[in-house]
Amino acid sequence: MEEWFTVEQIDNDTYAISEYKHWEEPHAYLVCGSKSAVLIDTGLGVADIGCVVRQLTELPVTVVTTHVHWDHIGGHEHFDNKAVFHEEKDWLSGKFPLPLAVVKSNLLREPCEFPKDFDIENYGVYQGEPLRILHDGERIHLGNRELVVIHTPGHSPGHICLYEPARKYLYSGDLIYKGCLDAFYPTTDPKLFYDSVKKVCRLEVKRILPGHHDLNILPDFVGKIKDGFQMLEDKGLLVQGSGKFDFKEFQIHI
Repeated sequence: MEEWFTVEQIDNDTYAISEYKHWEEPHAYLVCGSKSAVLIDTGLGVADIGCVVRQLTELPVTVVTTHVHWDHIGGHEHFDNKAVFHEEKDWLSGKFPLPLAVVKSNLLREPCEFPKDFDIENYGVYQGEPLRILHDGERIHLGNRELVVIHTPGHSPGHICLYEPARKYLYSGDLIYKGCLDAFYPTTDPKLFYDSVKKVCRLEVKRILPGHHDLNILPDFVGKIKDGFQMLEDKGLLVQGSGKFDFKEFQIHI
């Protein structure tokens, strides 16, 4: 199963664990401190991400969920200690907002060479009780490292980014990445999405670590996304149903 994942080292104690064989190309991030570690998201759940994490660290690991969408919580079952923002606690613990048939359709949307032991009939969306409920501005201590929870709604009501002040890393989830930024679902809000982009624009960022696709993103990319949203707002298009807009490096779908 390990060949499903690609592990890339960001620095001495930070790793990106990616699923490049799937069209979503989701990333999870293992952030290791001196006393404990955080795994930011767990991907699709078509292979055991827990095996990969155990090879990278012996530290106790807490899973921190950027948001409760199927492609970010797929491997939650392999970890005991899970944290989620308070607004999406119910989504994680029994009220996931999409039917399983829709999730499976999304998973299989494009051809993919899944792991040999993967069976779509046995695939399900993780549902379980988190051990920790997160709030805006809360700090997660790992010993010699610290992450700050930043509530960034829009893509989902309880979406969060994680910011590491010492290294100026922004783990941006589905708020910032090179690809199609989605704010057209009933549970999304394009105006809140824009507000959240403006919120992270105020941070000093040296490295953006996105939830999907290309890992090589320059810090000024946040400003480009902000300008895209501002253009749509100025034209009165920041309303669901307006369509998909192409800005070369990214698209905004509202």
